[in-house]
Amino acid sequence: MVRQGLQQMFATVPGIEVVGVAADGSQAVVQVDRLSPDVVLMDVEMPKVDGVEATRRITSKHPESRIVILTGSAERSRIEDALQAGAVSYVLKQGDASEVVRAVRAAHQSQA
Repeated sequence: MVRQGLQQMFATVPGIEVVGVAADGSQAVVQVDRLSPDVVLMDVEMPKVDGVEATRRITSKHPESRIVILTGSAERSRIEDALQAGAVSYVLKQGDASEVVRAVRAAHQSQA
């Protein structure tokens, strides 16, 4: 449901194109390998491979991809783990949709 909601939201945002969607961390790694997106919006809590480990795998193979962590928890240790794994920022799921868009745009701009 969250993935679908994010896809629908981004479909209305000029300048952002969703090129792939993954149901778990292992799929996310495969999608990034295949699609080479500029920015990845990664949920921390995912089945099979969690978002922190998926972030670690992606940034080791694709350091040019910027990862924004999406989390439902403000637990500082998980956020720090994700940032140490290579994420460039994070946004809370409880936040406003505009915060997610801002985080994705900021990550994209930091590529330059």
